[in-house]
Amino acid sequence: MPFRLLPWRRPRINVVEMHGLIAPRPGAVSMGTMAPLIDRAFRSARGRPVILDIESPGGSPVQSDLIAALIRRRADEQKVSVHAVIREVGASGGYWLACAADEIHANPMSIVGSIGVRGGGFGFPDMLARFGVERRLYTAGTNKARLDPFSPEKPEDVAFVQELLDALHERFKAWVRTRRGGKLKAEEAALFDGSFMLGERALEVGLIDGFADIDSLVRRHGGEKARARVFRPRRRGLLRRLPGLLVDALFDAIEERSWRSMLGW
Repeated sequence: MPFRLLPWRRPRINVVEMHGLIAPRPGAVSMGTMAPLIDRAFRSARGRPVILDIESPGGSPVQSDLIAALIRRRADEQKVSVHAVIREVGASGGYWLACAADEIHANPMSIVGSIGVRGGGFGFPDMLARFGVERRLYTAGTNKARLDPFSPEKPEDVAFVQELLDALHERFKAWVRTRRGGKLKAEEAALFDGSFMLGERALEVGLIDGFADIDSLVRRHGGEKARARVFRPRRRGLLRRLPGLLVDALFDAIEERSWRSMLGW
């Protein structure tokens, strides 16, 4: 009778699942959701690499930075390498997360990059007058009502917002340079203009290191008998999730505030 390795004796490679919008709310990829998973995955790695399973169009720059910084701290503490796998999309904040890895892998047709920042909202300066509504707004502080959606847009406010976006963009570019600087093979102007590309092009310009999927990486680093141990957020039942899903859909459609910045594709 041929010897077969029992399932619990097979080598395990830890995989942290990061799927969805990056945002500080339940159901999204956030520091609060990901930190316990990251901690457990690195503590139990036993010297083997940890894989980041990324499927994200981006989102909050703060959450992206917090999660990526935690990954680097845990990798340094446990002295293990980190590999990212981009599935369909690893763009903007999703690519920020991928850069926390020592190597980034994707599919030739994955969407990669979008190294930029966007901000926006809606303006309704004429709506209240049209319906005969008088708005009364009181503030303490000259710019406390800046970007108010019911007030006309001001050039100085546009300049203020652009300065914020440029500062965030510089931080994004600095992070990519820190993690990928020696591997980039194209002019920065072409890489950091906010556009996205297919994985095939991303490999050519150095945004990724090669083509691979989760299964192939698990076998590469753990052997043919290796299996993935997946760390993913706990999913609630549909009925319990429905109110949150409706709120998330509303936020995604009209945004949580009149203006916000996003590392979004």
